[in-house]
Amino acid sequence: MIYRSIEKDLIQHLFKGKAIVIMGARQVGKTTLLKKLFADGNDILWLNGDQSATRALFENISLTSIRPIIGNSRILIIDEAQRIRDIGIKLKIIIDGMPELQVIATGSSSFDLANKINEPLTGRKWEYHLFPLSFNELANTTNVLEEIHSLPQRLVFGSYPEVINNVNDEQKTLVELTDSYLYKDILEFDSIHKPDKLVNLLQALAYQIGSEVSYTELSQLTGIDVKTVDKYITILEQAYIVFRLRSFSRNLRNELKNSRKIYFYDNGIRNAVIRDFSPAEVRGDVGALFENYIISERIKHKHYTNDYSISRFWRTSTQQEIDYIEEKDGKINAFEIKWNPNRKAKLPLSFKNAYPLASFNIINRNNFYEYLI
Repeated sequence: MIYRSIEKDLIQHLFKGKAIVIMGARQVGKTTLLKKLFADGNDILWLNGDQSATRALFENISLTSIRPIIGNSRILIIDEAQRIRDIGIKLKIIIDGMPELQVIATGSSSFDLANKINEPLTGRKWEYHLFPLSFNELANTTNVLEEIHSLPQRLVFGSYPEVINNVNDEQKTLVELTDSYLYKDILEFDSIHKPDKLVNLLQALAYQIGSEVSYTELSQLTGIDVKTVDKYITILEQAYIVFRLRSFSRNLRNELKNSRKIYFYDNGIRNAVIRDFSPAEVRGDVGALFENYIISERIKHKHYTNDYSISRFWRTSTQQEIDYIEEKDGKINAFEIKWNPNRKAKLPLSFKNAYPLASFNIINRNNFYEYLI
């Protein structure tokens, strides 16, 4: 079984008087991880927020009503806790009233779980994010060289656990994963009144990875007003499908200050959305796929190593640009991402003059692994 990067830290925070909250899209391995860590023992109570009986149990919960159910359990695990109404307040009741009990909650939709959990559980939780399998997790399971050789496969099919475990059946797995879980989880919320429009928006975003995104253009393409475009993208982001990368700006007058790019957390999901699984070697969008892969892997790496740097991209009105920037404690690291190792790249002179202490790195398919481990 693949070792997940949060395992050690999660174990170290057990029984420290706080809830443990694990967030991430469906099927990234949250339940599998918990079953691995807590497979044995009669002192563990599992509940699932997808089940109506669990939601009914929490509807009018009190310490008096929950104590007999918890019984002698030392650990309470609630899967898909975002499905339970006012889950944050209800977890607070349990944590405050039963401090000896370790509560662990998972959620596949941060908008429900986060919005209903953060304020009630302020100072009462450790929060983790789990993503599709990272390069580092896969390389630690096999070896770095094997994962390097698997790069073309990852660019097309991504790294969801079920995809990794179903070699030669990746297309079917991804289509089922997308249709059964991706849309289901997002579209069930009553704020989504036009599901076909959201699907169209997701497809439009899939065709624009690596490019600046205009909400006005997306509105025209999908027939959704600009405010709804923004709302739907926020939902997609909070459901761990996509993430926004905003522009970096500090000194130059012609730096773009309010631009954004949108990437997918997983290449396989992106390709499933547009139903394009052609090999990386023959694709016209392989550069964009490589950029999406590298930036999403850097996001995973930062989360798993507790790196709190800010991720950005840089561009000016004169079309000078840098693909990816990380800034922390005043230090700026700039990255150009090139699929072709023979493509030349250099730091734009205006950026170099404005930020003379910034480092500059070129990531290509020959050295990409150095930035992911």
